[in-house]
Amino acid sequence: MKKDNLKDLYRVNDKIRAKEVRLVGDNVEQGIYPLSSALSIATGQGMDLVEISPNAAPPVCRVIDYQKFIYQQKKRQKEQKAKSVRVVVKEIRFGPQTDDHDYNFKLKHAKTFLEDGAKVKAYVFFKGRSILFKEQGEVLLLRFASDLEDYAKVEQMPALEGKKMIIMFSPKKAPPAAKPTVQKLTLTKATKIEESKD
Repeated sequence: MKKDNLKDLYRVNDKIRAKEVRLVGDNVEQGIYPLSSALSIATGQGMDLVEISPNAAPPVCRVIDYQKFIYQQKKRQKEQKAKSVRVVVKEIRFGPQTDDHDYNFKLKHAKTFLEDGAKVKAYVFFKGRSILFKEQGEVLLLRFASDLEDYAKVEQMPALEGKKMIIMFSPKKAPPAAKPTVQKLTLTKATKIEESKD
C-alpha cells in the first residue's frame, strides 16, 4: 500500500498548533483570527481549516474541503511530472582498433538511440599501453561524428578524460512532418458488369 505523503504535509483542523492564524479562502473575510474562531468559521461552512503556510507569522490557513485540496495538489504534481523531460544518455564503447563490423553495429545502435530522443556518449577506452594510440581513437570518434551528422549534433568534441576519450551527441530536432493529403475518389456513374454467356 502506497503511503500518502501529501496528507502528512498539511495540518488540518485540531492538529493546527498556532494560537492565531491568518485566514484566507472563498466566502471568508480575510484577516487574523484566533484559532478557535477560525475553526468555528470553517465548520460553519462545512469545510476544513488547512494550514497551508506554517512558517509565516502568523501561519496562513485556508478554509477549504480538505479532500478536494489534496486531489488538486496530486493533480498539479502529475502535471508537473508530465511536463518534466527526462534526459536519457546511452553509452557506446569502442576500443582504439575497432574493426568495421563492430563499428557499423555500434553506429546502427547509436542511430536508433538518437531517433528515440536519447543522448549518446561514445568513448574509446584505452587499456594499458594502448593509450599510445590516442590519435587513432580521436580519428575513430570524428569518423563516428561525421557518420551521425544527419541524426545528431555534437555537444562535446573528443576529449581525453583519464583512460577514456569521450564525445557527446544530442539528437537533432526532427522537422515537423507535412500533413498527408487525402484524396477522395468519387464515382459518377455506376458501372455494371455483364457476364458473357458461353
